[in-house]
Amino acid sequence: MQILIVDGQGGKLASEVIKAIKKKVTCTITAVGTNAIATENMLKAGADIAATGENPIIVACRKADVIIGPIGIVIADALNGEITPNIAKAIGSADATRILIPINRCDNLVAGINAINTKDLINDAVNKLMSLIDKN
Repeated sequence: MQILIVDGQGGKLASEVIKAIKKKVTCTITAVGTNAIATENMLKAGADIAATGENPIIVACRKADVIIGPIGIVIADALNGEITPNIAKAIGSADATRILIPINRCDNLVAGINAINTKDLINDAVNKLMSLIDKN
């Protein structure tokens, strides 16, 4: 199973997701950041393969079975402008299953998540991934 994790800014959310996945399953994780800092932090967290920028995200989406990241990765201009329309389109139209973590930031507000902490959101994302792995 090809797991792609996409994040921007500092890559903190994705780094926590990577650590949580690596605790539960042995797998290869490709991490692509919208900037070098995000990519570096995802590598430090345990990503096996990494790249930075719009084109690597587009290419990785073609190969991914599962794409994980904050909900903003499918919204053009999200993450303070780091998600280009091409990135949002590539992720949104990929044949992969998307596990999107609802984060209220950058003028994108998701109803119903005020009472849920980030750790619980990450655990739920990893549990969803584990269900997909179990099906295969």
